[in-house]
Amino acid sequence: MLTVEKSNVWLQDVIRKITDKMDWVSEKSKHKIPYTTIHGVHDDKSVSNSNAGSGDGISWWTNGFWGGMMWQMYHVTGQEKYKEFANLSENKLDAGLQQYYGLHHDVGFMWLPTSVANYRITRNPESRKRALHAANLLAGRYNPAGEFIRAWNDLDGEDTRGWAIIDCMFNIPILYWATEETGDPRFMQIAIKHADTAMNTFVRPDGSVNHIVEFDPFHGGVVKTYGGQGYEEGSSWTRGQSWGLYGFMMSFIHTGKEEYLHTAKRIAHYFIANIPENGIIPIDFRQPKDPAYEDSTAAAIAACGLIEISKAVGEHEKDLYLGTALKLLKVLDELRTDWTRDCDCILKNGSAAYHAKEHHQSIIYGDYYFMEAIFKLKGNDLYLW
Repeated sequence: MLTVEKSNVWLQDVIRKITDKMDWVSEKSKHKIPYTTIHGVHDDKSVSNSNAGSGDGISWWTNGFWGGMMWQMYHVTGQEKYKEFANLSENKLDAGLQQYYGLHHDVGFMWLPTSVANYRITRNPESRKRALHAANLLAGRYNPAGEFIRAWNDLDGEDTRGWAIIDCMFNIPILYWATEETGDPRFMQIAIKHADTAMNTFVRPDGSVNHIVEFDPFHGGVVKTYGGQGYEEGSSWTRGQSWGLYGFMMSFIHTGKEEYLHTAKRIAHYFIANIPENGIIPIDFRQPKDPAYEDSTAAAIAACGLIEISKAVGEHEKDLYLGTALKLLKVLDELRTDWTRDCDCILKNGSAAYHAKEHHQSIIYGDYYFMEAIFKLKGNDLYLW
């Protein structure tokens, strides 16, 4: 099994490559909030669209990751330009708060890596205010009958009032932070209620995870499950696996509740058992052999979660989680990264969903979590969640 010590030369080389690439990419894209690339060039979600309620444009759910990358780079390099670029990104997101209608449960993804990060590092009072605003928006989506946080707003006229998704395990840390910051227990109480519901209804006995669970929004109780962005109902969307794996670790870190650690480990064991021999993660562990769709972002997110689990377990377990994370990251570095100036993103072959029109593209959260995982291995990492 590989260890961090044996991989130190490799690790330092990857950190150098990240630092070199972000040095010029950050300058090139400092006025953008990227999601993907078009012909190798970052797009820009900070350009607001005319339909404020669509959740696109400035309200797009991934809009916090670029700012998070800037804070990670500031932490590692100490260069003031990264703080400046992070502030530029955070300020742009104010338009999303003002529009309001395009926002949903992903306010955690948007303002944890930006405003919460900024406040933790600089104590900027404006960042604190933005983050508390976002936390209140998320708390306002809590359904007390079903004890869950509603995920999306209505989609193309479809009633989603009872829908929750596994991704929200990454949003609720903004509620933990809000309680830690204000002393008001309501935020954490909501987060724990949602996490408990997700633990009991999303995670199957074998450790695989549902993407979408529909609850009765008036009386509570599970109505049905959906395949969502995976292959089909009952399948195993890999990014959903990684959201659960790392997400329950986040709740364990904030609460110390052992059930969350056990749940994260159960999901991790399923993930590890299904990693193909070549280490390339498919979009869904239960998808057909062909076409061989893959999702590099699921590998990067899972690596982050596995590293966190390795910190919480005994020495007899540590190598399993850390070694698997290293395997995933080395495969990504060797086969699924672009360190050239031909592409603004780092990670290739990300896929948002199995049934999406496009597959195998660069996606900004792939870059963020790859970067976060590498910096975790370095130690003294900046934990934004």
